[in-house]
Amino acid sequence: MIAVIDYGVGNLFSLVSSLKTVGADVRVVSDPKELASADKIVLPGVGAFGDAALKLRESGLGDALKDEAKKGKPLLGICLGMQLLFERSYEYGTHEGLGLLKGEIIPMEGNIPSGLKIPQIGWNALHTVKKCYLDRYLSENECVYFVHSYYADGCADSLAATVEYGKEITAMVSEDNVSGCQFHPEKSGKAGLSILRAFYEGDK
Repeated sequence: MIAVIDYGVGNLFSLVSSLKTVGADVRVVSDPKELASADKIVLPGVGAFGDAALKLRESGLGDALKDEAKKGKPLLGICLGMQLLFERSYEYGTHEGLGLLKGEIIPMEGNIPSGLKIPQIGWNALHTVKKCYLDRYLSENECVYFVHSYYADGCADSLAATVEYGKEITAMVSEDNVSGCQFHPEKSGKAGLSILRAFYEGDK
């Protein structure tokens, strides 16, 4: 069973539907105790990092999630959920993340060439940095759907793919059992479904 964490920061319908499309048994969970019975965990999210991090802490989901990940349970963060996997974010202040991956979340503003629209919204091509099981069914330069104004930096240990937006910025990360997509696989058509399928099937 794949547990999709519901902590009040996103519409989960399309994600749950996409996971079911690739054959997964999915359960939306908001009780930290339910994570122990899951085979894999997905942490979605949209909105502000600080608000989401606070909700994870207050609900107890953050500590439960870290415990399960440290036991080796496969975890996939999506969009803001990926950013929360890192040590900290500088979105409207400094906020502590889950610390499951080394790196920090920084703003596009001031770090990409002026003239590019922020947030980055739309389809863009993935460029592989290192192979990971999530890209098992992907070809180089397949396009996926992004919506974000911040991105992960200082994450060379986990960096799996980048996207070119004035510069190469983090698009996908994977280290041991912890992975993440800055883009929305559930909104990325066939390419996105292939990533969710690979997560469901696991690291073979």
